[in-house]
Amino acid sequence: MGGKRKDNGSEGVEGEEDSKNSNKKMKKEKREILPSSIKNKEKRSAVHAKLKHQKKLDKRKKLKARDAAAKRALELGEEPPAKQIPRTIENAREADETVCMPDDEELFAGNDADEFSAILKQDRTPKILITTCRFNSTRGPAFINELLSVIPNAHYYKRGTYDLKKIVEYANNKEFTSIVVVHTNRREPDALLVIGLPDGPTAHFKLSSLVLRKDIKNHGNPTSHEPELVLNNFTTRLGHRIGRLIQSLFPQSPNFRGRRVITFHNQRDFIFFRHHRYIFEAKETKQSDSKGKNVKDTKGEGISKEKVIARLQECGPRFTLKLVSLQHGTFDTKGGEYEWVHKPEMDTSRRRFFL
Repeated sequence: MGGKRKDNGSEGVEGEEDSKNSNKKMKKEKREILPSSIKNKEKRSAVHAKLKHQKKLDKRKKLKARDAAAKRALELGEEPPAKQIPRTIENAREADETVCMPDDEELFAGNDADEFSAILKQDRTPKILITTCRFNSTRGPAFINELLSVIPNAHYYKRGTYDLKKIVEYANNKEFTSIVVVHTNRREPDALLVIGLPDGPTAHFKLSSLVLRKDIKNHGNPTSHEPELVLNNFTTRLGHRIGRLIQSLFPQSPNFRGRRVITFHNQRDFIFFRHHRYIFEAKETKQSDSKGKNVKDTKGEGISKEKVIARLQECGPRFTLKLVSLQHGTFDTKGGEYEWVHKPEMDTSRRRFFL
């Protein structure tokens, strides 16, 4: 009888444990229900809003804890915890052997002997010939007019029925250093061809997201001062070469009084063009202590501190370039050798970049 009673007691305990475990599982299942699995629209949206709110609260708690830890470390005189770097496509890019290093002697030796060295050493002044394709469009002339205001010492010539090879010969005889051809399709500029003279290279860019000056809100009008040039993220050998090609279009002695800057920013092999004017202004700000309260002097007045800030005004145009091909020498579709050509099979990975 005693043995049977023991068995009944153990069975009762096991039954209670099983019921507790099943209740926990049911609760977990209820918590882990995804909004997409709920068929009722109102219930689904309510669950989604609740999950989103909870996620926001958790994120805020983490930020508060991190700020408190940093403040505590500063009070104790210790080093604050290292800032977390977000994972992006740029810092997770695939390893590339052609990335330029600052101590690459071969690269610097190549710079002294390439096609752009005479212009970049200021032995020659840039002189640019701008023309169009044979069938021009309505927005083409407006874009060319703005390019003439962007690039100093640029001259526009009508294309007419001349072949591009004859235009290259003419430009060489007139001592032009580069040719820029604006190609249009369906009344929209869609490509740029940049030819270095006299020995090349020839770069073909796809042009997109064009916004003319008149369409930019609160735009400024550019002056005739020679601009400063900013080139960002041209890190590989190919990118370095494209950067030097772009650099050869502009004079190497900017006039800083004009406060005019032209930017070519490369991001994920898209080259973003922007044209700005800038101004430095002194702005007074009130000093505050560690608790966030304004610091006051003996008279009870707030102590102000001057801070220099930079303000920008966009002058336009605004557009995006993507390299299609880079060819040795001047334009030659039949017998020309290509240094680099973009092919569809190159786009198999989002983390692979060529510039």
